[in-house]
Amino acid sequence: MNWEENVKQKSLWNGEISNLEEKERIAKKLAQKVKDGDVIGVGSGSTAFLATKAIAERMKKENLHITAIPTSHEIKMLCENLGIPTTNLLAQKPDWAYDGADEVTSKNWLVKGRGGAMYKEKLNIAASPITYILVDNSKIVEHICDKFPIPIEVNPEAINLVRQALNEMGAESVTLRLAKGKDGPIVTESGNVILDTIFRNVDETYEKKLKSIVGVVETGLFIGYPVEIEK
Repeated sequence: MNWEENVKQKSLWNGEISNLEEKERIAKKLAQKVKDGDVIGVGSGSTAFLATKAIAERMKKENLHITAIPTSHEIKMLCENLGIPTTNLLAQKPDWAYDGADEVTSKNWLVKGRGGAMYKEKLNIAASPITYILVDNSKIVEHICDKFPIPIEVNPEAINLVRQALNEMGAESVTLRLAKGKDGPIVTESGNVILDTIFRNVDETYEKKLKSIVGVVETGLFIGYPVEIEK
């Protein structure tokens, strides 16, 4: 028996999508990579949202069968709404993945996590042989933290401990990310909080250094992963 009115049908993108035409072009290009039977890691963000819709259109038009491993509740609901079956990393390994990014350097270093899903995004990317990073030209930067801070996912009880360690590492600023639709901080997909942190002169050791801090669950800094930039 189905619900008379399914709340999943309301799971559309919340807000305006910047650079929409360019992102739609990238999304359609990505959708052409799909092959029947693929298990695909599905990232979060506006371009990934558009790509997921483009993939669903191909599935319907060409009778393709794929399975998605979503990185957020939002994307899981979108996949269910579009008729894309979902699974998880416990059950299956992705053949490939796609995701967006907030910053991309010439070395393919990434900053991700404005949507608060960087832990599951990093799991998908680490598990995939290749991940296509979908970005428009506004996301290309010369240095990490040129436009956005590095989101650091932290156990709520460890906020002060981690903030102290970040300051000792030379952080320019450390800010607890607050929610817009509720009082208090943003809570991630895994029930943690986010410290948005700005560093200057980030090098290849920073991801490991940040992860070594007790209380840090994950970071939005991605260095050395098998990614290909699609723009």
